[in-house]
Amino acid sequence: MAHVTLTPPDMPGGKKRIAVMTSGGDAPGMNGAVRAVVRQTIASGCDAYAIYEGYEGLVQGGDMIKQMMWEDVRGWLSEGGTLIGTARCMAFMQRPGRLRAAKNLILKGIDALIICGGDGSLTGADKFRGEWPSLVEELVHEKELSAEAVEPFRHLNIVGLVGSIDNDMSSTDATIGCYSSLQRICQAVDFIDATAFSHQRAFVIEVMGRHCGWLALMAGVSCGADFVFLPENPPSENWEEEMCRIIQKHRELGKRKTIVIVAEGAHDRALNKISPNSVKDLLSNRIGLDTRVTTLGHVQRGGTACAYDRMLGTLQGVEAVKAVLEATPDTPSPVIAIVENKIVRKDLMEAVRLTKEVATAIEAKDFAKAMSLRDAEFTEYWNAYLTTTLTEQKGMQLPEDKRMRVGIIHVGAPAGGMNAATRAAVAYCLTRGHTPVALHNGFTGLCRHHADEPLGSVREVRWLDAENWASKGGSEIGTNRGLPSEDMPGTAFCFEKYKLDALFLVGGFEAFTALSELRKARSEYEAFKIPMVILPATVSNNVPGTEYSIGSDTCLNALIDYCDAIKQSAAASRRRVFVVETQGGASGYIATIAGLSIGALA
Repeated sequence: MAHVTLTPPDMPGGKKRIAVMTSGGDAPGMNGAVRAVVRQTIASGCDAYAIYEGYEGLVQGGDMIKQMMWEDVRGWLSEGGTLIGTARCMAFMQRPGRLRAAKNLILKGIDALIICGGDGSLTGADKFRGEWPSLVEELVHEKELSAEAVEPFRHLNIVGLVGSIDNDMSSTDATIGCYSSLQRICQAVDFIDATAFSHQRAFVIEVMGRHCGWLALMAGVSCGADFVFLPENPPSENWEEEMCRIIQKHRELGKRKTIVIVAEGAHDRALNKISPNSVKDLLSNRIGLDTRVTTLGHVQRGGTACAYDRMLGTLQGVEAVKAVLEATPDTPSPVIAIVENKIVRKDLMEAVRLTKEVATAIEAKDFAKAMSLRDAEFTEYWNAYLTTTLTEQKGMQLPEDKRMRVGIIHVGAPAGGMNAATRAAVAYCLTRGHTPVALHNGFTGLCRHHADEPLGSVREVRWLDAENWASKGGSEIGTNRGLPSEDMPGTAFCFEKYKLDALFLVGGFEAFTALSELRKARSEYEAFKIPMVILPATVSNNVPGTEYSIGSDTCLNALIDYCDAIKQSAAASRRRVFVVETQGGASGYIATIAGLSIGALA
């Protein structure tokens, strides 16, 4: 067969052609990332291309590599999965497949590739970049392309975006898709909760995560599961007795339902698989619980992205294009990460190496190392889960003289998550031997109704009272915008009468103001000379000292669900515009992030 030497198109000086592709398992938020790459590329004066069906499209070439215009990605933020497709490609794993891929890119005039996928996809991309010079030489040698034609394409820039529902990539706090998947799990557990409570059943729920227990752990924290199984930190050798003892204890305290969450890669310390059915048999046979198994499966992958993943995909997509435009032939391939809420660039292959080390550590039964290789918060989340779930842990109780009566009060408007925070505070207090005391309906309720009969506004909280608050909205102990200055002597009287040794406030700007008033009043009232701590909770996210406040994320998710629905109406009617008013006390946070997450015009 005679070789036909093809020539790539000429490019105006300095103008790049940047291609984007999705690979590996799909994840909610990938479409947002592709949209951001396409639009940032065009905004930077370059040409944007999409490679359809992942590496398969790269090898096939032709119409699978398509130029993208600004309008082509309209409405993509609110779509689930990946609209440009993803596929496993055996051909790309062999050098001849990568040779065809290189030729296809050069023929389209593309010299930069942004890939959204997991560690396997990103490893393949970096290998492709490493081989690129020799692939180009081979194409010239085989007379597939001329030396002059390949001259502008001597180097390939690769930038990685991590799209993975497991949140299993080291060097980043979150991967695109992980929070949407977690939200889906929490919704499913909430639904299961209702039927479990009705029948006093136990449910064993299997979630995704072969080598990474992030989804299982965070679902356990978020839903108040009785027991969780993670690949990185297997339970003790006598886990059967330990699990049954904890669940039996919860039942004796009056709990009507039992939820156990198992990661798909769960195993014991000898690496024997722990299956959901083996857990079910234990609960049925040893404790006598009516137990069911639910495997959530691909429900966790599907559906539209939550606000966080839309924001993350958009911000990381923009950063990926900037990284391409700033790269030199010597720049190591970067992966775009988020660390402590900052979008940063990390060394792609170092991130992949650390990720693979987790699986190696698990195989070597070095579980302490596996835990340490996850992001910094992973062990903190695990400890928080243990503290807020296991009652009466040995060694955690403080001596009698160190125990306190801790007042818990909600101040200001309700915000999603206030109850979950209060549940955690109650569980922590009880674990340490303190007495949690709920002050119902804010400072106004405290002063006016503390002495009401038969039930006043000052009530000690038992574990069972707060145990099912994790997923409840609003405020179970009531909240009020009233400030202590409205009756400072009355507030001090109540603090003394009910012997409060500490105060935990949950709320927004009114809570900050209340705490400031109490602190200033210490010179007049001895009762206020106690430790006082505030946990910011406001949908507006407008208080100082914190990047997130409780409730802002729930507010954004509710808002984008609403906006997605009205966008369908707007799209169906050519001359219709919707103006959406959001909350936000002297703060544009909700309006800005919601606008970013739904693709608002302004």
